[in-house]
Amino acid sequence: MEVINSKDLEKLNALNNHHVLKIVNEFVNLCKPSKVTVITDSIDDIRYVRKRAVELGEEIELNLKGHTVHFDAFFTMSNHDQARDKGNTQVLVPEDEQASYPWINTMEREKGLKEILEIMDGCMKGHECIIRFFCLGPKNSKFSILALQMTDSFYVGHSEDILYRAGYEEFKNLNGSDEFFYFIHSSGELTGDPPVTKNLDKRRIYIDLKEGRVLSVNNQYAGNSLGLKKLALRLGIYKANNEDWLTEHYFIMGVHPKGKTRTSFFCGAFPSACGKTSTAMLPGQTIIGDDIAYLRVWDDGYAHAVNIEKGIFGIIKDVNAKDDPVIFDALTTPRETIFSNVLIKDGTPYWIGDGRETPNDGDSFSGYWNKGIKDINGIEIPHAHPNARYTIGIEELNNADPNLHNPDGVPVHGILYGGRDSDTMPPVIESLNWDHGVFLGATIESETTSATLGAEGVRTHQPMANLDFMVVPLGKYIENHGKFGSKLDSYPKVFATNYFLKNEEGKYLNGILDKLIWVIWAEGRVHNDFRAIETPIGFIPEYLDLKSLFKQYLDKGYKEEDYNQQFSIKPRKILEKLDRIEEMYKKEKNVPEFFWKLLNNQRQDLTHFLNEYAMDEIPPHILK
Repeated sequence: MEVINSKDLEKLNALNNHHVLKIVNEFVNLCKPSKVTVITDSIDDIRYVRKRAVELGEEIELNLKGHTVHFDAFFTMSNHDQARDKGNTQVLVPEDEQASYPWINTMEREKGLKEILEIMDGCMKGHECIIRFFCLGPKNSKFSILALQMTDSFYVGHSEDILYRAGYEEFKNLNGSDEFFYFIHSSGELTGDPPVTKNLDKRRIYIDLKEGRVLSVNNQYAGNSLGLKKLALRLGIYKANNEDWLTEHYFIMGVHPKGKTRTSFFCGAFPSACGKTSTAMLPGQTIIGDDIAYLRVWDDGYAHAVNIEKGIFGIIKDVNAKDDPVIFDALTTPRETIFSNVLIKDGTPYWIGDGRETPNDGDSFSGYWNKGIKDINGIEIPHAHPNARYTIGIEELNNADPNLHNPDGVPVHGILYGGRDSDTMPPVIESLNWDHGVFLGATIESETTSATLGAEGVRTHQPMANLDFMVVPLGKYIENHGKFGSKLDSYPKVFATNYFLKNEEGKYLNGILDKLIWVIWAEGRVHNDFRAIETPIGFIPEYLDLKSLFKQYLDKGYKEEDYNQQFSIKPRKILEKLDRIEEMYKKEKNVPEFFWKLLNNQRQDLTHFLNEYAMDEIPPHILK
């Protein structure tokens, strides 16, 4: 490897790991960078990455100290590198296993490797390649998995320094083991100023489960290029479900009820646009993570969870001072932050829904922008991309939980699942037991919206809000959840939430901040502070408890009429949902028996309710 100097080679040799050397040698020879630089955990090395990102034009410094902006490739509103490329994200599996993954893109492994390795041949010519070492999870923790990254994008490297814990020293503790994930990424040929990926038609993101690696080329957008994020989520799901723990698309938050000295830790999974981030960032609560969690059975009999990240790569659209004061304050004050694909005017970033007056022109994700400008297809270009992002460290937020780096994680007291449902499920229900909680997570549905996903109101299945990233058979995934809970002395209470219930006129029955009440009620149920009403679909709150919580936390009244409208059980609607769920899961192999038993028992109980009460909506007071 003539492209690496003796000092950097010494850094590699100090790891005493021939697996690392083999990977580096293979991909340096394949990708053919002009220079290779090894980045350790040292402050100087990490500063070098940010400095080079700016020098190369991958990032542009803004007015506030620490702020930079990055732009990804743009040709038209339908042809760009500013979102995850689902079509070219393939999971490489043997041909005889492809039928086990009907919900994701798969490719026969040998065919996929041949294709992408040919594309990657020479992809780093003229570029400097940096070799990075990270720790997915806290350092010195039984939870954590190490990750090796090779990339020719300093923006990618800088982003990962914000999002992940440095892991060079951790690699030394592997004692030569190959127990780590690895990620090879190249932006490929670049064009323009700023430099962006040219050959989007050859963009590929291939996940090789057998080798625990991701190969990604001809892209810069972080969702495609940062292997440690959603791509590593898939590797983690595969590893966890072939061992005895869980990798989940969970936030982790600390819930702090007023007048109590305790903190209860909740995880939560919500499909896109269903309230995940707004729940994790509820006022008065603390955040450990907003995206991915590892869970293990711990010595105290609880499930413990860690955030594999230490930062947030968040959608910036609609972040404003009124609705998101914590994040907005962090984004508008000096601190290390990367903005991507927003509008820049006089060194200040602007984005959709920021609550400020939008400038008439500026530098944007599409190049120079002014109001009314259109792409070559005649589509008007907004001032910022709807998927524009911010990258910031969690510790930069004033609601960061002190347990962010706890190597033992935090005990999980509750789990929240949520979807977008206009007419069926109540705002919050508690599972009857652990298996029923798994059932609630496995039966999440979410309605599409016309603004983003086509026809409005189409219900899509979203088991554990994780279907897009599933790389094991769904039956196995659900069975492993069941087994996980059976190993716990104190399993987390599981709750299903629904912030999108509407009345017959199409008006939302929940206020934006009402979710705080549902979460506080769930926390109280963990500690038996509140009684509840048992129904066939789970426990629901009693009216007087909610009335008191609305007054205490939101200082507003809560009418019994509203309670009855929100928490009435709708047996006919729920039976229709069970039919949809049954239709989906009948296509899956080896779905555990407890799932079918719960579905059939719930159907039987709801049919009985329908016959006994002859009502489409059964108010809570009848069930008490």
